[in-house]
Amino acid sequence: MNISLRNSLAALLLMAASTGALAEQNKVASPDGRLVVNVEDRDGRLYYDVCYDGKQIMQPSQLGVVANIGDFSQKLVYRSVSNHEVKDDYSLRNAKASTIHYRANQMSVVYENEKKLPITVTFNVSDNDVAFRYEFGEVNERTHIIIDEEKTAFRLPSQTTTFLSPQSDPMIGWMRSKPSYEEEYTPDAPMTAKSKYGKGYTFPCLFHVGQDGWVLVSETGTHGNYPGCRLSDYNAEEGYKLEFPMEGECDGRGAKNAAFPIPGATPWRTITVGSTLKPIVETTVSFDVVKPMYEASEQYKPGRYVWSWLIWQDNSANYDDQKQMIDLAATMGYEYVLVDGLWDQQTGRERIAELSRYAQQKGVSLMLWYNSNGTANEAPQTPRNCMNTVVARKKEMKWMKSIGVKGIKVDFFGGDKQHVMQLYEDILSDANDYGIQVIFHGCTLPRGWERMFPNYVSSEAVLASENTFFQEHHAKQEGFELTMHPFCRNTVAAMDWGGTIMNRYMSRDNKSRHRRYTSDVFEMAAAIVNQASIQCIAMYPNNLSELPQHEISFLRDVPTQWDETRFIDGYPGKYVVLARRHGDKWYVAALNGTNKPLSLNLSLPMLAGSEVSYYYETADKKSFWPKSAVKKTKVGKDGKMKITMQPMGGSIVCE
Repeated sequence: MNISLRNSLAALLLMAASTGALAEQNKVASPDGRLVVNVEDRDGRLYYDVCYDGKQIMQPSQLGVVANIGDFSQKLVYRSVSNHEVKDDYSLRNAKASTIHYRANQMSVVYENEKKLPITVTFNVSDNDVAFRYEFGEVNERTHIIIDEEKTAFRLPSQTTTFLSPQSDPMIGWMRSKPSYEEEYTPDAPMTAKSKYGKGYTFPCLFHVGQDGWVLVSETGTHGNYPGCRLSDYNAEEGYKLEFPMEGECDGRGAKNAAFPIPGATPWRTITVGSTLKPIVETTVSFDVVKPMYEASEQYKPGRYVWSWLIWQDNSANYDDQKQMIDLAATMGYEYVLVDGLWDQQTGRERIAELSRYAQQKGVSLMLWYNSNGTANEAPQTPRNCMNTVVARKKEMKWMKSIGVKGIKVDFFGGDKQHVMQLYEDILSDANDYGIQVIFHGCTLPRGWERMFPNYVSSEAVLASENTFFQEHHAKQEGFELTMHPFCRNTVAAMDWGGTIMNRYMSRDNKSRHRRYTSDVFEMAAAIVNQASIQCIAMYPNNLSELPQHEISFLRDVPTQWDETRFIDGYPGKYVVLARRHGDKWYVAALNGTNKPLSLNLSLPMLAGSEVSYYYETADKKSFWPKSAVKKTKVGKDGKMKITMQPMGGSIVCE
């Protein structure tokens, strides 16, 4: 070979190396072949990218961690790859579908760091979902690993717009109780927009990649094994980086990094991809890649609950008011009454036991509110210091079981550090021992918990209905918020929004304070759109005489357990149409989050040719609220049906 040819070849090889062409590449595709993940190393750093229908939906983004046993983010050397199929058929009682058939192709890529210690990155790729995590084997003389930083990144194309909720500063807000996933979403924002507090964004994170489709990023499988994570602000070179909790969370107590025994693995990072919003709304990836952590101690019951506090507030935790709510629940055929904070002071334990007996005689069970503190924040409501230690917790739960209490709502957690995630796990596990279901408020995003913990019901982790009471601004925003969550917060996990509100004014007399800005049918449809196996229907005794009979009849029968969910139409923050199946009966619910009438031509193949009940509204010039009505009609043989919604209104179609 002559010198000039040798020099040209060397130059080509150098150029190829500098562009990553000589890097080790491994690919895995979804079963239908449309979603492809490519993993490669560049100068000792590990990257992945994601393509859907041949379009790069996630640009090369870094992988790796920095740990006490070594740096697994640079100077990595490829060792091996293995592939196999994943099949998992399972059932859920408390999610958007009851029977799920998970099929994915799995690729595990092994690299070694500078110390010759291996890290395995495992990718599961199903037809619209990517889930990946880091796995670590045994290391001589090491029993565990401490991860100080993840280099995990998500770098989206430049045309991407965002639908994100910011992470708040720690120890701010009411009684220093934040962060609690209760910030406002901003729709259709550029990636370059800075988060409100400069602390990035809470999961889940929704992205619109223009004509190329939609991407939802989140995580699942987090419990006491890891802190809850979030995304950083956007950086043009790195994209969004995974961030651990802030130092100041939990009033500065506890480590912000992660630790777990080895062999072991991190939680899963998830990416859901679709050319439309259908895969985003219908995804089950949060549950697909996790496993149950224990068996249910009994068959837990779904249902509806009434809740005095939302409108009647703190002073309603007394015996007489709660007795009224029990009577209301019994009249409506509801399964539960939630007795909120201060019940220990206003009613007392002996009379709570009496209330529980009264409720059970009427076929109703009580759920009780508890403050999780502790020392995480300054929230003063009682009962306190009953859920933060195992001794106190088991004593309290033993008492609850003895009087027939079937559920708890635990409020005011202090952040996402690992010891707080362990507290969630401990509360759930102990509650299961006593046959108690659990709702969390003032809390983190649940991450696969519906499958992991059989007595888990739902979490708030959202700017919820209480804010429509506190501020007229949020009453006006309810349409936007409830048409946002089916595409992000509520699609990855059950959400305790806290009430289908039937009072027209935010007051006990239903005449004063600010009004509700949504229609009656909007609120009724929200009971279907908002997903949780125990759903709050925030009715009050006055509603029984104020509401039309067709509304009461619908609310009496509305289910909360779903066998199937289908996305029909919608756009985040503007409108949404979902179809949910309960047994052999379909419910199609539509919400209009805008201030203008909206007509839609729906495709409802599951109801083609069927006679249905259609709940609709007509404008009422004499009232703030449109008039609701119900009529029998037929869906076209082709499955087509036209609906019209009033501003901040709704529609329901059901068999």
